[in-house]
Amino acid sequence: MLLSRLQEVLSQRQLTALFQPIINMQRGGIVGYEGLIRGPSDSPLHSPMNLFKVARAHDLSVEVEHMCRRIVLERFTELQLPGKLFLNVSPEMLLQPHARYGETLAYIDDVGIHPDRVIIELTENQPTYDYKLLKEAVKHYRGMGFQIAIDDLGEGFSSLRLWSELRPEYVKIDMHFVQGINQDPVKLQFVRSIQEIAQESGTIAIAEGIETQNEMLLVRDLGIAYGQGYHIARPLAHPAIDVATDIAASLNRSGVSVYPYKAALEHNVITAAKLLRAVPPASPVMTNTDVYEMFIGTPDLQNVPVVENGRPVGLITRHNLIDRFARLFSRDVYGKKSCVTFMDPYPLIIDKNTSLQELSRMIVEADHHHLSNGFIITAEDRYIGMGTGQDLMREITQMQINAARYANPLTMLPGNVPINEHIDRLLQGGVPFFACYADLDHFKPFNDAYGYRRGDDVIQLTGRTLAAHCDPTRDFIGHIGGDDFIILFQSEDWEARCRSVMNDFGAAIPGYYNADDRERGTYVSEDRRGRRVFHPLISISLGVVRVEPGNFHSHHQIATAAAEAKKQAKKIPGNSLFIERRQGSATPAWPFLSQSHA
Repeated sequence: MLLSRLQEVLSQRQLTALFQPIINMQRGGIVGYEGLIRGPSDSPLHSPMNLFKVARAHDLSVEVEHMCRRIVLERFTELQLPGKLFLNVSPEMLLQPHARYGETLAYIDDVGIHPDRVIIELTENQPTYDYKLLKEAVKHYRGMGFQIAIDDLGEGFSSLRLWSELRPEYVKIDMHFVQGINQDPVKLQFVRSIQEIAQESGTIAIAEGIETQNEMLLVRDLGIAYGQGYHIARPLAHPAIDVATDIAASLNRSGVSVYPYKAALEHNVITAAKLLRAVPPASPVMTNTDVYEMFIGTPDLQNVPVVENGRPVGLITRHNLIDRFARLFSRDVYGKKSCVTFMDPYPLIIDKNTSLQELSRMIVEADHHHLSNGFIITAEDRYIGMGTGQDLMREITQMQINAARYANPLTMLPGNVPINEHIDRLLQGGVPFFACYADLDHFKPFNDAYGYRRGDDVIQLTGRTLAAHCDPTRDFIGHIGGDDFIILFQSEDWEARCRSVMNDFGAAIPGYYNADDRERGTYVSEDRRGRRVFHPLISISLGVVRVEPGNFHSHHQIATAAAEAKKQAKKIPGNSLFIERRQGSATPAWPFLSQSHA
């Protein structure tokens, strides 16, 4: 039944051409259209996927694809659409002998389109193996004046190799990597890498499947040249010839997108292999005296694994063996016995690919002696070395320090590295913005009086309050450390947002005190000499610096200026906002202002 319906579609040309605009992401104009096809609306062959699936099943792929090309070309000409036409062609069709000898060129001659306006967009439906033949076909089409595009880069069977082999003029980034890119640092990195390769190879990158304004603006900021998607324009039988006003306004709006960020711990998974120490093992045939001599001959040796046929079976600790030998007659009784006598038959054994986070969890959940005894490291169940609890603790600590540079572990807000990177992007983009430094007043004595856990609660409250008054698409909030935060405002109503922060923080903070302190509006702590000191309730100070293109040249200068503004805000009692309204300078000398806002 489907075959007869397909034959009817072909004989009566019951196919409709649709066109989706492709725009210049940097300038906002339409550069061309992708030609798409639809079958009869009342038919199971309406979708192109079903249409070509049925065609392949009945060996009619060539006929269907040629019909689609002809209808798209004819309609593109009839509509007198501007720019280039991206014409979908499967690689296997490109390799058809009769197609290589000018059938597509004959189409465009018939309808009156010059070849330099047609981009042959290779759409991969099945694996392509004969790259040599395909390169020859592409060379043939280029010789006729066509250019080449690769569709769905990153999605197909061999699209990356196609890029390398064919060196197309255009590559289309698959919509999977574009949709949600503003929330996914992995997708961001993928698209950024594609753009870097495109720049190096002289290829124009096109982002497909843009469905939101945030995706569009982030793709623009990555430097992707062209884009298409439902947010820009849907495929239509009668498409617009100009970019929609709201899309053009968004693309021309100054500012940079806020990138999603990822903690360093997520970026770099460090494994037990990094803790590997080469420790000569003992074998079960060795005596306790043999192992004792190993410890005596190597003063730094603390543990000796017992390995049989390459597989670890136990662990002997220096302390246990020497303690045993120190007992009266023990050495005479046990010295010539197998070393398995005093070994721990249940040591902690881990694979070299175990992450340090998982290893740390295993040690915490295991008996406490494993931390001091260390652990045996294997590869495919065979002994390769030892690791120590001390090395694990040192490495975990360093990982936490590195991670805090990317994301503060208490608030999970971006740390110093993403903060500085975002400032640099703003400076490079020549974007005006406002740097707001937030700091808590009277926080240290609160920590002393109420404890660090309650102090952490207040820091988390601060992070939530600041974030609640930021536009996540335009304003960047970072946690410098402790009770210090920074917001990089691009929102025009930044001052109203700052005042809302003060109002909400002031309303929430009394709830973190006990009833008596809350009623008095003060709390008591002891100073270093043990004297009782009364403190006001915690308040928040905001120091703001205006950054215009050219008046700052590095994130260091902006941090210095914002910190100085924060100092001025802290001189004002209660929740306060100090705005440095004068232009900054390229030097870190920041004058005080008499004007302030509380």
